[in-house]
Amino acid sequence: MKRVLFYTNQFFGQIGGEEAAYTKPEVHEGPKGNANAIAPQLADAEIVATVICGDNYYAENMEDCRAYIRTQMEAFRPDLFLAGPAFNAGRFGIACADACAFVEEEFGIPTVTAMYEENPALEMYRKRIYILEAGKSAASMTKDARRMAGFANKLLAGEAIGLPKEEGYFAKGRRVNVFSDKNGAVRAVDMLMAKIHGEPFETELEISTYEKVQPAKAVVDLSKAKVALLTSGGIVPRGNPDHIPAATAKVWGRYDLSGMDRLEPGAWESVHAGYDPVYANDDPNRVAPYNTMKQLAEEGVIGEIYPFLCSTTGNSTSVADAMRMGEEMVEQLKADGVEAVILTST
Repeated sequence: MKRVLFYTNQFFGQIGGEEAAYTKPEVHEGPKGNANAIAPQLADAEIVATVICGDNYYAENMEDCRAYIRTQMEAFRPDLFLAGPAFNAGRFGIACADACAFVEEEFGIPTVTAMYEENPALEMYRKRIYILEAGKSAASMTKDARRMAGFANKLLAGEAIGLPKEEGYFAKGRRVNVFSDKNGAVRAVDMLMAKIHGEPFETELEISTYEKVQPAKAVVDLSKAKVALLTSGGIVPRGNPDHIPAATAKVWGRYDLSGMDRLEPGAWESVHAGYDPVYANDDPNRVAPYNTMKQLAEEGVIGEIYPFLCSTTGNSTSVADAMRMGEEMVEQLKADGVEAVILTST
């Protein structure tokens, strides 16, 4: 039987949620948590141990976590390293991808992880490791676990790995030679004719496209401008009256700040699931610095403060939803005569 070492976070490892995000790495023999969704589908292989680590702890202590994984690699001597799937969880995705990259480069064994296409870890690590396509949330766990197990079985069996679209992994930026019974000119004409006739076709060379954003004109005199405060850090009035989700938000809120000099603890809170909210709840101005804006207005640095806070959560929010919410905010701000915006994150 081939041996597999598995990595997951505190949530899927069944230790806890955000309150356990600083859990130090620990190891459990056999499959634990979501490793149990993959283990039965492995052919002639078994998950000999599961490493569990809090997302925050890994992100802030990468060298220590790699050292811990090195110790487990030496103890269990696996033939394959699996991590995730991480879906659209940014911190979890970075931990999975970093662990895989470390193991593959340090020990020379194959590794596999999986995540959603908008996970920030994808662009950071895709050229170094195999990252399979996964759903946006744990709702696709069954399908993603099946895909990871199938790909792992091919690696363990020493089978040739096909092209990204054939195997379901994200392209690693490498060009490979593929033999065809038609030369390039004929294939190009075939693609052109298919395009003209509205028929499906697939290009052999995808060209990267980048959205061009025209920067706004500079504020001529900030001391006379009306400035608004926006945040994607999830700061909302206590009780979250607009029910803004902790992740994958599709809505935003606009909250009256009239008569306030600062965001008072107890009256405001963070509903963001992408960071530990303790310090933000202790002082909401750490994420949405309204107190500092008031000070700048008193000193004459800015002319006027827009008396509303616009807020949502950027945690795992899709680009399309983020663009739509941004356009909605801008429409409101322009109508209210706002000339500049301070946008804070986490």
